[in-house]
Amino acid sequence: MKTATIVGIILLVCGALSLAYGGFTYTKNQTDVDLGIVQFQVEERERVNLPIWFGVALLAAGGGVLVVAGRKA
Repeated sequence: MKTATIVGIILLVCGALSLAYGGFTYTKNQTDVDLGIVQFQVEERERVNLPIWFGVALLAAGGGVLVVAGRKA
């Protein structure tokens, strides 16, 4: 496979995942209190929302890369 084909497929998959899930979540660990032996930690969940236009743009870019790569072959 050519590099352009791989990039196009990756863009298509990322665009589809962006439209399907609408974003992603990650967890931040913070140490609030550290008293020697006793240590309290807080886990905060953060969500990053991805707009619909971003997923559509990734799909279009991936399709465009695959079409251009197919014409050059």
